[in-house]
Amino acid sequence: MRTPSEDEVRRLVREAVDRALGSEPAPAAAPGEAARRAPGPAPRRVAIGADHGGFELKEVLRRAIVEDLGWEVHDCGTHSTEAVDYPDVAAAVAREVADGRAARGIVVDAAGIGSAMAANKVPGVRCALCHDDVTVRNAREHNDANVLSLGARVVSRGAAVRLVRLFLATEFAGGRHERRVKKIMALESRR
Repeated sequence: MRTPSEDEVRRLVREAVDRALGSEPAPAAAPGEAARRAPGPAPRRVAIGADHGGFELKEVLRRAIVEDLGWEVHDCGTHSTEAVDYPDVAAAVAREVADGRAARGIVVDAAGIGSAMAANKVPGVRCALCHDDVTVRNAREHNDANVLSLGARVVSRGAAVRLVRLFLATEFAGGRHERRVKKIMALESRR
């Protein structure tokens, strides 16, 4: 009997999650292509990660995502307040989203700036640093942001939970914004 490949196992798990959520399975994509394809049903799975400065807020957000919103969470670390490099964690979250293993991502560091910069280096990722409801809503509706960056020293815990809820609940508006998002994504191929 043949052992399924890692990609086949991922596809089967995605299909099972989609069936459990009552949605159609998303088409399979090559690694790095998932975030560039047209929007469609995606598993309710969030990749989340933080450096040591964002660890405590990440833990609050992780619990809220699971308990309040019912989304599955893939925790990309860190798992303590011991110093780590935020680009490593942000890249891990971004790759989960770009490769289609997570529908959305959340990165947290002290200010949110460095993690946003790092996540945006991963092809297929549109990471937005947000501080309030207006910037989160705009990031999702107009820019189809698939990763949210938060600063643990910039937003309170309560505000951060509210922003994450809004980020996960807000859909991309499409229409005139679709052309602009395509132009953003086209910049990845230009050097």
